[in-house]
Amino acid sequence: MFDRFLLIAGPCTLEDDGLNLEVARELVALAASTGLDIVFKGSFDKANRSTFEAPRGPGLTNGLTRLERVRAETGLAVLTDIHEPYQAEPAGEVMDVLQIPAFLCRQTDLLVAAGRTGKAVNIKKGQWMAPEEMTAAAHKVRQSGAFDIAITERGTIHGYGDLVVDMRSFARLRAATGAPAIFDGTHSVQRPGAADGASGGDPTHIPALVRAAVAAGCDGLFLETHPDPARAPSDGTNMLPLTELPSLIEDVLRIRAALSLPAVSTGGAQS
Repeated sequence: MFDRFLLIAGPCTLEDDGLNLEVARELVALAASTGLDIVFKGSFDKANRSTFEAPRGPGLTNGLTRLERVRAETGLAVLTDIHEPYQAEPAGEVMDVLQIPAFLCRQTDLLVAAGRTGKAVNIKKGQWMAPEEMTAAAHKVRQSGAFDIAITERGTIHGYGDLVVDMRSFARLRAATGAPAIFDGTHSVQRPGAADGASGGDPTHIPALVRAAVAAGCDGLFLETHPDPARAPSDGTNMLPLTELPSLIEDVLRIRAALSLPAVSTGGAQS
């Protein structure tokens, strides 16, 4: 899964089949036009929402059913987050990739449960952690039986209300963990606590950060995208509008070509 440059993209929280499939079909078209491998992502539960009243998603059972429908109808590989160890086994029966949220990247039982599924695992780097500190997380997953892993950089806490991205992080993550380093270009523009106690963000900075990360040598991209971010149930303030995704990916591929980086594979996403 992570042995080639790829794009992980989709809405923050899974919505109804209509919205999920609308996004997924656009991703299929993008994969066909660019040859880029694309994985559809969607969260069945946003367990770390800032407020008690915030919507969390369809839940484990309904969420996995919706993700399975995306894969069946589009052929895209699918990814979702898990937050508790018991979720790993049922999610592993459906998902191509399990993702460990940044806030949970040191949770041994969760990492071990994900590793035991044998599925590909994407571990998000904690916002407070140095790249070298992710070595232990990668080791826990490998020791548990999963060897196809990636580490995702999603920004580092700067003060009380902002994140910054150190472009050295991709090389440092690879050297420390032996795993590909992916860049999360949408969560990296979050501003924690900036929206009346909830996370805000400034999506205008997404393209510049993505282009910089690709030039710095990241091994893939993670981008949350939505047809109408303002109407999204979560993270609308830091998602990329779906209509802007193709042009950004064209920029990405031109940068990689200019740097003589390996060409993307042909034929779209493979599971």
